[in-house]
Amino acid sequence: MLRLALSLLLLFAFKAQAEEVVLGLSRDNVSISTSFNGDEILIFGAIKRQEPIPEDGPIQVIITVAGPDQPLTVRRKEKRFGIWVNTEAVEIDAAPSFYSIATSAPLAEAINDTEDLRHQITIPRAIRSVGAPMQIENAQPFAEAVIRIRENSGAYQLRENTVTLTQSTLFHTAIQMPADLTEGQYPTRIFLTRNGQVLDMYETGIDVRKVGLERWLYTLSRQQPLLYGLMSLAIAIAAGWGASTAFRMMRSG
Repeated sequence: MLRLALSLLLLFAFKAQAEEVVLGLSRDNVSISTSFNGDEILIFGAIKRQEPIPEDGPIQVIITVAGPDQPLTVRRKEKRFGIWVNTEAVEIDAAPSFYSIATSAPLAEAINDTEDLRHQITIPRAIRSVGAPMQIENAQPFAEAVIRIRENSGAYQLRENTVTLTQSTLFHTAIQMPADLTEGQYPTRIFLTRNGQVLDMYETGIDVRKVGLERWLYTLSRQQPLLYGLMSLAIAIAAGWGASTAFRMMRSG
């Protein structure tokens, strides 16, 4: 009887503090064509409540957008006898091809380490596992190298204080998608947090697909690689011949 009473008490306490995400996207798909040079997705939503806003800390919003996971081999180069050569290598089981985090507050204030470990929100936690040979004592620098390179290229983004939160109820942000997107499904997650704890999580997705000539070339390269290679070679020869002819005509003129 006491256990039942405690369960009911916890249930009512949870309902009294329940806050849920109601989400919208400006669109849920991105089309990659030959002229594609990046895109912007507007993510907006509201926080639905059954009770007044709790006063035990401000609500925060964290939004993540992840590209398809890819396995990677990270190699360390060293200069030996004046030549740069590959030495050690580490296999990264899965790293997102694109990853963007947008927050309504500094990330360290919006989520604590325990919840980050549970939901794998931060960029280092999004790279799920690293396998290293026995002779490599510390594989962490290899994962850090992937993060550093992709942050410099814009593929990994940490955008703190870019989620606009109005009256602790309405929120919106814009995610910049780079030009070199990988085709596939991009899981999009929205977290509501308070005092570093996750209150609610909503997940949807953005579909990224090649269209037009880009789609045709991609399909041809996968389904008929020999024909694709011969066609690429013919185009290269034709382009070289055309450039050479134009250069000769300019010199003779």
